[in-house]
Amino acid sequence: MEISELVERQRDYFNKGETLSYKFRYEQLCRLEKGIKEMEKEIFDALYADLHKAPFESYMAEVGLTLSELTFVKKHLKKWMKKQRVHTPITQFPCKSFTFAEPYGVTLIMSPWNYPFMLTMEPLIGAIASGNTVVLKPSAYSKNTSDVIGKLISRIFDPSYIVSVEGGREANSLLLEQRFDYIFFTGSVNVGKLVMEKASRYLTPVSLELGGKSPCIIDKNTDIQLAAKRLVFGKFLNAGQTCVAPDYVIVNEDIEEELIKNVRYWIDNMYKGDALNDPDYPCIVNDKHFERILGLIDKNKVVYGGKFNKERRQIEPTVLKDVTLDDAVMKEEIFGPIMPILTYKNNEDLLKIIHSYEKPLALYLFTDDRKFEDYIISHVSYGGGCINDTIVHLATSNMGFGGVGYSGMGSYHGELSFKTFSHIKSIAERHNWLDLNIRYHPYSKKKEKILRKLMK
Repeated sequence: MEISELVERQRDYFNKGETLSYKFRYEQLCRLEKGIKEMEKEIFDALYADLHKAPFESYMAEVGLTLSELTFVKKHLKKWMKKQRVHTPITQFPCKSFTFAEPYGVTLIMSPWNYPFMLTMEPLIGAIASGNTVVLKPSAYSKNTSDVIGKLISRIFDPSYIVSVEGGREANSLLLEQRFDYIFFTGSVNVGKLVMEKASRYLTPVSLELGGKSPCIIDKNTDIQLAAKRLVFGKFLNAGQTCVAPDYVIVNEDIEEELIKNVRYWIDNMYKGDALNDPDYPCIVNDKHFERILGLIDKNKVVYGGKFNKERRQIEPTVLKDVTLDDAVMKEEIFGPIMPILTYKNNEDLLKIIHSYEKPLALYLFTDDRKFEDYIISHVSYGGGCINDTIVHLATSNMGFGGVGYSGMGSYHGELSFKTFSHIKSIAERHNWLDLNIRYHPYSKKKEKILRKLMK
């Protein structure tokens, strides 16, 4: 079926009003949950084939998060769908005011390859909960997972309601030529710009979940061993192919050597001293990215790692010291298992480094100094982050996740996913049992005096 025909069929289906009831939406969420659980092993096998992800990591960072989001949304959906009363100014008496969430209509969700299942399913959950129809476009780079997603979606949903479209750039281009009511995109800045450009033709609203160089700051007033442990976990999860991974480390110069010693210890501990032979260590998604990442490693600055297996597309966790902003590794988002370490003397040095880049998707700060914590939060703009940990801020349905500036626009997870895929209507409902004449012609000094008192 042609893509344009798919979109029109979904528009016809949406216009019938089938997706509007709570009962319908709740049932579709239940069907999705049941389908995921039934195909869990196939999903794990696909993630292993694409990214060499172990079942444990696939559940922790993909399937488990998706099921947790489904549970949360199902629990709260009825409340979110109700009219929300808001305060009404006394000048409008007698009146009540409320907001009401309505679905946008036909939506497009374009997802990336690094967490190909979770980053397709979580926005899909929000779109279903909000009453939209959905065209999914998983990444062609993670082909096995895209195939499984297509199988899952076709098994449980009518394509007039939800459909998954596979393919590469040509499919992406054809989809972006269609008229959608909302577009949700997760991926690179360059493609995000193209999505926004195409969406502007129809004034289609968008959410852009992008990336950037997310810093990790290590203050000397912290538990350095624990900071190193949590840093290693967040940096090398999925072999560094995580949009919110700590991209680079800025450590107080007084503790640089101690941090490196502890980072080396925890890499050895977590990957048994030989990541390239660890059966649970992920691979790089394709040859193009493998070669790109290798090109970012300056062998003269390696203090740990640097080895790789080209056949399996694996690069061991690699730590670089004496890094400057002129190094290749600091010129782009790494998106791989390389940890460049820079140092700072004072707050001015620190901000100069961070502000030399666009606003990042995440920021991580390890410190026990509350004043320093407040200083960083108030002086640096970023999407979200953690104090004394990495990554975990996105693993909750109670907070939104999204970027700012070049790292994205819009936020989702939990209620914010529902709101992202909804238009919030503002409605004032007047009563007819009283009609005050103050707003009507003719005007007078007396009316003006009353009006001024009421509008204070």
